[in-house]
Amino acid sequence: MGEIKHLVVVKFKEGVVVEDIVKGMEKLVSEVDLVKSFEWGQDSEGPEMLTQGFTHSFSMTFDKKEDHVAFQSHPNHVEYSATFSAAIEKIVVLCFPSVCVKPSASA
Repeated sequence: MGEIKHLVVVKFKEGVVVEDIVKGMEKLVSEVDLVKSFEWGQDSEGPEMLTQGFTHSFSMTFDKKEDHVAFQSHPNHVEYSATFSAAIEKIVVLCFPSVCVKPSASA
């Protein structure tokens, strides 16, 4: 099995300072070597009927399933999860083995 993707799509609660949440997430992934890569983004183009109110996505890549499992119980993740969970109104989480059809072009 190849890389594991951990995709989180959220709608934050009214009044949440999203920048603080993102900074916390960036700090978390920089402190935990199990995370191979991290990306996030805010919806800017999706029609409301398709986004269903979800506004942000966060994607982490792990080398293998065991790394993702270890990340879930890592003390930094457990601690940050409380902050993150308190800020969200709706969430979808998907974890899946990555299937690369077209790799990134080399710079």
